[in-house]
Amino acid sequence: MENQIKFYEDKLAFEMDPSDLFDALNNGEKIIALDARKPFGFEAEHIPNAINIPHREMNLETTQHLDKAILYVTYCDGIGCNASTKGALNMTRLGFKVKELIGGLEWWKFDGYATEGTKGNKGGLKIECAC
Repeated sequence: MENQIKFYEDKLAFEMDPSDLFDALNNGEKIIALDARKPFGFEAEHIPNAINIPHREMNLETTQHLDKAILYVTYCDGIGCNASTKGALNMTRLGFKVKELIGGLEWWKFDGYATEGTKGNKGGLKIECAC
């Protein structure tokens, strides 16, 4: 049972679902959604107020402007994409606090949350942060 408890604790330490991310963003927590996809995907649709750093471009230079005291939640399209995992690994190697968004943008929209971009969806629930 101890191994199982450790497994679930570790899972929660490294992953976040869309509902928890939405709540954290609305509660003003020090958290940023980080889209790890290529720019054309981000431009088409992304989580409101997210930043875009493609996982292949994450390095000391492209992340030097970021605050290491903030939690970054990496995401990509969804379960058929591993850019969020690669991004989480890269950001962790660079010394950032990171979690991966379970289900990515697909599950974010499935839960009814708004998106921005050229194909953005108003959704039923919007982030109301004081950014």
